[in-house]
Amino acid sequence: MTIDVVVLAAGKGSRMRSDLPKVLHPIGGIPMLGRVIETARQLEEVNITVVVGHGAEQVQAHFADSGVRFVQQAEQLGTGHAVAQAIPHFRQGASVLVLYGDVPLVKAGTLQSLLSAADKGPALLSVEMANPAGYGRIVRDDAGRVQAIVEEKDADAATLGIREVNTGILAAPAELLARWLPELSCDNAQGEYYLTDVIARAVSEEIAVTGVRASDALEVAGVNSRAQQAQMERALQHTRAVALMDAGVTLLDPARIDIRGSLECGTDVSIDINCVFEGKVSLGKGVQIGPNCLLKNCRLADGTRVEANSVIEQADVAEACSIGPFARLRPGTQLAAGARVGNFVEIKKATIGAGSKVNHLSYVGDAAVGEAVNVGAGTITCNYDGVNKFLTEIGDGAFIGSNTALVAPVKVGRGATVGAGSTITCEVGADELAVARGRQRNISGWQRPAKKKRQ
Repeated sequence: MTIDVVVLAAGKGSRMRSDLPKVLHPIGGIPMLGRVIETARQLEEVNITVVVGHGAEQVQAHFADSGVRFVQQAEQLGTGHAVAQAIPHFRQGASVLVLYGDVPLVKAGTLQSLLSAADKGPALLSVEMANPAGYGRIVRDDAGRVQAIVEEKDADAATLGIREVNTGILAAPAELLARWLPELSCDNAQGEYYLTDVIARAVSEEIAVTGVRASDALEVAGVNSRAQQAQMERALQHTRAVALMDAGVTLLDPARIDIRGSLECGTDVSIDINCVFEGKVSLGKGVQIGPNCLLKNCRLADGTRVEANSVIEQADVAEACSIGPFARLRPGTQLAAGARVGNFVEIKKATIGAGSKVNHLSYVGDAAVGEAVNVGAGTITCNYDGVNKFLTEIGDGAFIGSNTALVAPVKVGRGATVGAGSTITCEVGADELAVARGRQRNISGWQRPAKKKRQ
């Protein structure tokens, strides 16, 4: 099946009260329009056209590398007018699928069912609502075929009792839409061209209109305000939390987790409260994440434990490592098996060898740390001269005393020891002891300065 997707994204979104176009506001860490495009791409033989208007430059710039086509709707004259802007890009024999950039959670499976029903005529996506107030009702004949969409203001008492409503999402053969859309009338109170009017055209030509019901009202819900955005966000996070628990993940509180990208978990993973996962995150078997942690674009292998209030970004962590509490792994960090990074430690663009420990109050950046190294509290690698970054190399089994400053570029050899409080500027050979600090002097009879008494 050849599918031409038209995504309507020209609206201003006034109720969002934002300079950012509505379709660029995120749900689950991804712009709403981006979610719609990702879903559409799951369909086969698909071309995607996005209709832009308000904030067009921002929208096009954000999705410049997405491979979608953009068309302008200079004046917002209704949904029918918006879809008509894409007519020149309809392919012969294609099915046209109309989506909305502010309806971010629609599922590919639902859309595939809709397209399958639109082989010979229009098919619209509907949903049953407990409270359908404000929505156009779907009127069917005795055979279940759609006969009309009746707006609430035009509905009689019997029609108002219908709970099946129109979502606006529609599929139809390209040749039918290409013929009907230019013939739509704007003779209505709003002076707009409505896409839903093609349903009446189909009925008048005795072309069957199929209604496909969505199983979940959430996936066809639109976002028009900050409050609705927040509701959609929480609903999405709840869905993701349930899926994680169904896969065997322990969530200490499913209401307090945010996944703003993708999260893959092995068996017996445990995640405490208020954790945020951004980008692509992978957690191996038995990984434990403490409360209030942020993980972004990182991989943690089996058995690793992250203590409270730690931040891990673009890092690769091997099995059975220990991180935190209050640790920060910055981009380029690699921890080998069994490495330990403790409280108030920052690692940046550094490799920490198997079994090595950086346990307290230290900064290790642009460094290659070997295996079984102990880095004492307060140690820093002085890797930046104001212009360039330099490498610090520490050999296997070295011991770095507390409050050491390693002035890069510098090497500390295998098995070497650096005395506490040293400033190391030259290479330390294997198994050597380096002490680089001023000699202690004790002065007898020292008198502390005293404050003068006020007169």
